[in-house]
Formats: sequence, structure tokens, C-alpha cells
Amino acid sequence: MDNVLSIITFLPAVAAAILALFLRGEDPAAQRNAKWVALFATTLTFAISLVVLNGFDPEDTGFQFVEETTWVAGLTYRMGVDGISVLFVMLTTFLMPLVIAACWSVETRVKEYMIAFLLLESLMIGVFCALDLILFYLFFEAGLIPMFLIIGIWGGANRIYAAFKFFLYTFFGSVLMLIAMIAMYVDAGTTDIVTLLGHEFPSQTIAVAGIQIAGGLQTLLFLAFFASFAVKMPMWPVHTWLPDAHVQAPTAGSVVLAAILLKMGGYGFLRFSLPMFPVGAEVVGPLILWLSAIAIVYTSLVALAQHDMKKLIAYSSVAHMGFVTMGIFAANQQGVDGAIFQMLSHGFISGALFLCVGVIYDRMHTREIDAYGGLVNRMPAYALVFLFFTMANVGLPGTSGFVGEFLTLAGTFQVDTWVALFATTGVILSAAYALWLYRRVVFGDLVKEGLRSITDMTWRERAIFAPLVAMTLLLGVYPSLVTDVTGPSVAALVADFEAATAARAEGLAQLGPAAAQGGE
Repeated sequence: MDNVLSIITFLPAVAAAILALFLRGEDPAAQRNAKWVALFATTLTFAISLVVLNGFDPEDTGFQFVEETTWVAGLTYRMGVDGISVLFVMLTTFLMPLVIAACWSVETRVKEYMIAFLLLESLMIGVFCALDLILFYLFFEAGLIPMFLIIGIWGGANRIYAAFKFFLYTFFGSVLMLIAMIAMYVDAGTTDIVTLLGHEFPSQTIAVAGIQIAGGLQTLLFLAFFASFAVKMPMWPVHTWLPDAHVQAPTAGSVVLAAILLKMGGYGFLRFSLPMFPVGAEVVGPLILWLSAIAIVYTSLVALAQHDMKKLIAYSSVAHMGFVTMGIFAANQQGVDGAIFQMLSHGFISGALFLCVGVIYDRMHTREIDAYGGLVNRMPAYALVFLFFTMANVGLPGTSGFVGEFLTLAGTFQVDTWVALFATTGVILSAAYALWLYRRVVFGDLVKEGLRSITDMTWRERAIFAPLVAMTLLLGVYPSLVTDVTGPSVAALVADFEAATAARAEGLAQLGPAAAQGGE
């Protein structure tokens, strides 16, 4: 199949168009049909994406399944995957059927709800497959719109505030990225990502408004991309939109936001920031390592003070993304491997934790931690699943959470021992807030009157959790499933980065001490 990437990218969008054009009415039969069409489309997309994974050759570090055609206004439509992006496509296609299955209890504007998720899936897969700057930017930005609508229409009481905060934060960062993309086009004369990966942007020191900028244009481009991806991750201190968005979003919206949308920032760093602007990454890297370490500790402490379950898990996500940015900017094999692994692992674990909250929210319609207690007496199966994912979130050996954190810390330790030490305290704090949450919700006496009639998980809910449990365990005991696919591409990325930074260091040494003081 020559066009397999286009098929898996646009199949959900075609299903969304079918729903929009042919499905009429709001009666129970129409609602049920909308859910089944969405579930069928997402499952079919996952089945076709397995063809990509099966035909992917990890040893080939270039782009595979490449397809190219001219598009509107002379632009090029170009898609392809490599070892860094292929697993993110798989993560998206794997999770979306589970997300649709989790929406089964939704009864308001069901058709529109399903259309929003199907369009969102198309746009998310497009981000990971795009090999053209303009195409990437269109997919990256357009993904804001369905998510904005999901939070703003089907969210909680403060949904409008949360939706606008989410939109404005992420949009502001992306404007700077667009300016940087225009500058890249002016310098390189192309928007083709493969060509840009081989292009060397100027790194001579330049003066901007009287300030000497080491790394020149590379540093400026790096900072512009960083502004967009740091908000998307999100990194401290531009993380404040995430807890609000999570609290107000419906359960399925939270799952997609935590499991897939946050990974676009990390993917952006690996696709653009590190390989295209290595000098900029070297100049700003130490600062990012410390920002990551602060994020891990600070957001873990904030999580300890939360009363809302979703807010606590949202702050936990920011802390886990801190490990990712730390691993990426350690810029060595262990660090980058660990960062990719951590992103995939976090996709399964945080998605499952938000589903855990959704299970009891559907029954009790509150997310307050104090409203629960003693659930183990009425919901033993739920208590077991919740315990498993709590432990995976803490990073218990044998679960995927452990491997990602261990690798990123090992990679960071080689670069900066103090950052690694500081970040390790975050592991202890994560155990504190996760176990504290679990104890208060699940253990204790069943004293709340409303909880006496609560029922355990249905077969549908158990079926949703089963693949997530399986993947978390599988990656925990057999991490090679991921590292064998990503390893060669990561090794090539790290080698190119080290060659670029070594060349700069050599250039500085040749120019003498005076030039070394000024940059290059």
C-alpha cells in the first residue's frame, strides 16, 4: 500500500464526514449508530496502522512509507515515518477506539461529539506523519479546534474559561513557531523537513538590540520553537492551562489530552529542536534541564495539595513530562530513548488514570477526593485496576513507568549530576501524592451514605482497561519492544547532534580566546 499513511490519517475524517452528512436526529438509535460508526472507524484505523508497524524496518534510520504529491498553491503534501514518529502514530491509533468506548454513556449531542474526536484523531496522526513544515503547522494548529470544542461544549461548569485558556496559551506559542518557520524558509529555500534536517542554519554570534546571542540564528529559531512546544508539553512555568483544561474536560477529552496531545510537544523537540538547531539546543540546554527538574519537584508538591482527583493527576502529568524534557535535552542515547519511552508509557498510564476517575465520576458526579472512601468494599475490581495504575504512575519496577523514569535519569546523570539528583526527589514525591490519593479514595470505612449503593465496573469498563493493563505490563517487562524500534533513529539523531556541537567547539577553539568569549 503506497498511501497507507494517508489512509490512516484521513480515515477517521471520512467517518466524521459520513456522520455529519448522513446521520439525522437525536433519538437513542441515532446516538447508538454514531457511537458504533466512530468505534468501527477508529478500530479499522488501528488495524491498518498495524500494517505500518509490521512493514517498518528499524535499522533504516531514514523516513519510510514516504508519499509525496503537489498540493494547493505550489505547496507539497509529504508524509512519512521514522523510528521516532512511528510509535506515536501507533499510540494514537491504539488509544482512540478505547476513548470512543469510554464515551458510551454520553447522551448530549452525541453525533457532534463523535465527529470532534474523529477529526481530532486525523489531525493528531497528521502531526506525527507530516514531512513538510506547512503541513505540520496546519495539523499542529488545527488540532486545537476539536479539543477547544470538546472542552467548551461537553465540559464542566467553568468550561468556557478553561477552553479559552487552553486555546490562547497554545496559540500564542505557535505564532512564534510560525515566524521561525518563515525564517527557516528564507534561509534554506524549502519547507521540506527531510532537506531541513540536513541544512545547517547559521550559528555565528549576532547582536539583537545590543544583546550578544551565542549560537546566532540557531538559538533564536530554537527559542521560537521552544515557546510553542514548551506550552504544548507543558513545561513549568507555562503549565497552568493544563489543570484547568483537565478538570473541565469530559473524561474522554482528558484521556486524549493527557495521552496524546501532550506528546506533540516532545515529538516537536525530537523532530525540530534537537536535530535542526543543535547549537541552539546546546546553548539553552542547561537551562531546560533545570526547568525540567524544577517542574518535577514543584508540580509534585502542588499535586499533594489538591482536593480534585483530576487536578492531582494533571499536575502529575506535568511532573512526568519534566522527565521527558530532561531526557531529550540530555541529548544522549539513554536520555532520548528514555524520553520516547516515558511519553509512550505515560500515554497508557495517565489515560488509564483519567478513565479511573471517569468510572466513579459517572456514578457519583463528583471528583472531590473527600467525597469518597472505602470503595474497596463495594468495587474490588476497580480498586485493583486503580492500584495497578497508581503503582505504574509511581514507577514501580515491572511497569512501563519505571523504565522511562530510570532511563531519563540515567541519561541526565551523565550530563548533570545535580539535576539528576534534584529530579530523583520527584520520584519520592510522586509516590507520596499517588499513594495518598489511593488511600483516601479506596481504603477506609464506607461511611458516605451515597457510596453504599455504588456498583463495580461493568464488562465494558473492564474491556477498556484490559489492553491498557496489558501494554503497561508488557512494556515494563519487555522494554525492547520500544527501544528496538526507536534505538537506531535515536542513535543517528544523537550522533548528528554531537557532531554539530563538536564542530562548533572546534571552531571556537580555532578562533582563539577572544572569539570564544564572544561566542563564535
